[in-house]
Amino acid sequence: MTMIGLLINQTVQALVSNKRLKEFLVAEEISDNAIDRTPETGGSLEAISVRDADFSWGAGTLETEPTDTDSRSTATIQDIQLEVRRGTLLAVVGKVGSGKSSLLSALLGEMDKLRGYVGVRGQVAYVPQTAWIRNMSLRDNIVFGKPFDRKYYDKVLDVCALTPDLATLPLGDDTEIGEKGINLSGGQKARVSLARAVYQNYDVYLLDDPLSAVDSHVGKHIFEKVIGPNGILRNKTRILVTHGISFLKEADRIVLLENGRITESGTYTELLAHKNKFSELVEEDKGDTSSPKEELADEDPKSPLNYEDDDFAEYDESAMSIFGAEAAIDIEMPANIERQMSTASDALQASQNDRTRSSVSPRRLTSQTLENTAAKAATDKFNKDKLIQKEHVETGRVKRTVYLDYVTAAGYFLSSVFFLLYCSFQVLQLGRSVWLSKWADDNVESGNQTHTSTSIGVRLGVYALFGIGEAVSYYIALIALLFGGIAASKNLHSPVLQRIMQAPMSFFDTTPLGRILNRFGKDIEVVDSVLAINFRYFIMCLTQIVATLFIITVTTPVFVVVIVPLALLYYVSLKFYVPTSRQLKRLESINRSPIYSHFGETIQGSSSIRAFGKTDEFCLEIEGRVDRFLRIKYLSLVANRWLAVRLEFVGNCVVLFAALFAALSNEGGLISSAGLVGLSVSYALNITEVLNFAVRQRLRLRHPGMSKEKPPKDWPQAGAIEFVDYSTRYRPGLELVVKNISAQIHPCEKIGIVGRTGAGKSSLTLALFRMIEPADGKILIDGLDIRYLGLHDLRSNLTIIPQEPVLFSGTMRFNLDPFNRHSDDEIWRVLELAHLKEFARALPDGLAHNISEGGDNISLGQRQLVCLARALLRRTKILVLDEATAAVDMYTDSLIQETIRREFQHSTVFTIAHRLNTIIDYNRVMVLDKGEIKELDSPDALLNNTESLFSAMAIDAKLGSKRE
Repeated sequence: MTMIGLLINQTVQALVSNKRLKEFLVAEEISDNAIDRTPETGGSLEAISVRDADFSWGAGTLETEPTDTDSRSTATIQDIQLEVRRGTLLAVVGKVGSGKSSLLSALLGEMDKLRGYVGVRGQVAYVPQTAWIRNMSLRDNIVFGKPFDRKYYDKVLDVCALTPDLATLPLGDDTEIGEKGINLSGGQKARVSLARAVYQNYDVYLLDDPLSAVDSHVGKHIFEKVIGPNGILRNKTRILVTHGISFLKEADRIVLLENGRITESGTYTELLAHKNKFSELVEEDKGDTSSPKEELADEDPKSPLNYEDDDFAEYDESAMSIFGAEAAIDIEMPANIERQMSTASDALQASQNDRTRSSVSPRRLTSQTLENTAAKAATDKFNKDKLIQKEHVETGRVKRTVYLDYVTAAGYFLSSVFFLLYCSFQVLQLGRSVWLSKWADDNVESGNQTHTSTSIGVRLGVYALFGIGEAVSYYIALIALLFGGIAASKNLHSPVLQRIMQAPMSFFDTTPLGRILNRFGKDIEVVDSVLAINFRYFIMCLTQIVATLFIITVTTPVFVVVIVPLALLYYVSLKFYVPTSRQLKRLESINRSPIYSHFGETIQGSSSIRAFGKTDEFCLEIEGRVDRFLRIKYLSLVANRWLAVRLEFVGNCVVLFAALFAALSNEGGLISSAGLVGLSVSYALNITEVLNFAVRQRLRLRHPGMSKEKPPKDWPQAGAIEFVDYSTRYRPGLELVVKNISAQIHPCEKIGIVGRTGAGKSSLTLALFRMIEPADGKILIDGLDIRYLGLHDLRSNLTIIPQEPVLFSGTMRFNLDPFNRHSDDEIWRVLELAHLKEFARALPDGLAHNISEGGDNISLGQRQLVCLARALLRRTKILVLDEATAAVDMYTDSLIQETIRREFQHSTVFTIAHRLNTIIDYNRVMVLDKGEIKELDSPDALLNNTESLFSAMAIDAKLGSKRE
């Protein structure tokens, strides 16, 4: 009966799990028949054919042939007519939300095809708009399972502008990138993603705006060397989604999308001649920049960002060269990878030189000691430079402080009430059994089964009191356990969550997401729903064991003789089992984390995995990780069976000796109570199960074991920011990424931040939010040193629109106003200011429309606009924009910039920009290089200075200077 509650609970859990698995297994899958995929044989001129096709997100497969009306009412993109010849470059343009990315998804088979025909000939490589980077080395991210070809690999690195980055990586291309590419800037992730596609050497390339995340000079290089008519992919079929109007002249054909339809198609010249929407886009782009002074850009030898064509060697299949660290592409040090890959240290250079010398020198070290020392040093350096460290496995017994922490979290009062009342319950239960046996003995001794109603009433009354006392103490103990468990869950979860939210960036750099999910998933589940129950069962079993031994010893005192050897056997069994089981459980937890990490990584890159045809490889990899976990799980089950056999032997010995001594004592006339004998034997019969259960509950209890200044309420009032000799790094032991910055930002000033990739732009903004802590110096906001402010107080008064927009699973309204502090009228107003009002009104449920996790059911440009609307709703005195408009077209960008200037005129604004025209009218421009401020002045002053870095950038970006 004791196990019925546990059995019911486990049965309910099994039914719920079965229901969820059933829903997942019967869910609709992507149809393999939606796309007619045929190998590239060279016989057909058309690489891609789309005829009369409509596509939708999540429409499902229609059971009957849809009519045109049905199809168009649910279609996201419709009436698609598209023929792309082999070896041509097709450019796809259009405003935000026009369906450009959806068109590529349709060609990949990611969307539901409602009608029409889609044919793709050859293998397809896909470069998504948001780069997908795996937690592995740079080389493995690029090679992506293909055989390694050094010559072609080096060529890919060069044309994708990654060669200079390798010179600054601690381990070269063997350097671990980090989960989701956390150690790379947006531009570097985009280049790695492009390099992966190029290395595959497939037939068809679908490129979803890969140039928007890189600087203009890097974008020009990549287009010329990779995508353009003279690039490495010149003989491949390429479909390029882009907002870069300057690249369109090189395209063989251009299509313009509006509201999910192809409205214009033709060459650049033809579309300009038609004077329709395309010509308007081109004119808007020209209106955003002054007339380009190309002759100046071509002739200016002083520009540090100017590339000459001769700087890049032209490759053929028989001869390829590699650019070293002195390559003419003067691409700056990788951003954020300064966390791990800043300027190469002298020690690293020395070790590289040593490796070079050892590979060419005829001398050989003869000392075994020196060889061992060198090998150890290399291993130590590899482990030090390895970003994601292996998860540490604790050894030995769980510290008693762990249990004390749980009791403290549950509350001493509730813990004491539970323990005392549960012990009282067990005592009353034993008393009730003894009273019943005494009643039976009295009947036997009197030989008369007839009793007066008074005696029966007294006996029943006492028996009932025992039962009532049991029930009351048991249920009050359970109530105390319930409330104590809830309190412990809250008190243990909240500090962990708070520490995660306040953790520095270095923690997320070195800790995989799967490891965090494991802590908040399985481990917190144990605290929430398992620990309290196991504690109850352990106390129950412990008290039953004590009661059993007590009643047997009282009935047959000679039983004391066998208690010692049985206890010794019990102890020896536990001595072997407990350490083994404890470590196996820890290994289970450690091996569960990689499963979570791989699963999350696979979900994130599912489109790329399917596009590259790597589904089977990823399935095999997750199966391998599950197998490693199950091997540990199997050993745990084997250890349980080993223990069960020995504990059952001990339990059966208890039953044997209890019955044997009772029989022998009865023969000798030593037993005075037959009722107590029966009671002792009945208790002994349960001892086997109780012993086994008690050990397991005890082990389950062991396994789960794991001053600030307040700003004024209206802070910040002005929005003044001052950097005082500020320096910072991403982790102790790494190079500084921001070095001795000193600058004073006036209230309401608009500051543009520019610099090449890795200059420290994003690092400076992270410092404002204390995502990274200072190594030296300080940052003052309205006179307060932010080091002494609580993170909540600091970050709640700042606003950032990140380069990679963050949306949550929930309604549109929740994503804009998660704390429900604003009215619908205010929300509609900011949607209008963010140029999202028409989009939101067109949604089926308006503000109640559900946004999927990460905002995957809207375009990247629309996600950025949602983040802009969220910022407009908060209206803080300090706003940071980190390439916030990189994924929108030029026209929408200009409207957004105008909104920001108007709505945040009384706020201090920091804008990190690759499009220099967006900051040309700011108060001042800050030029960063290698973590230092090289220039800080008004745009006019910097443009008029021919020696300035900003002037060189403007020339390279075809942004005419304002000089006379």
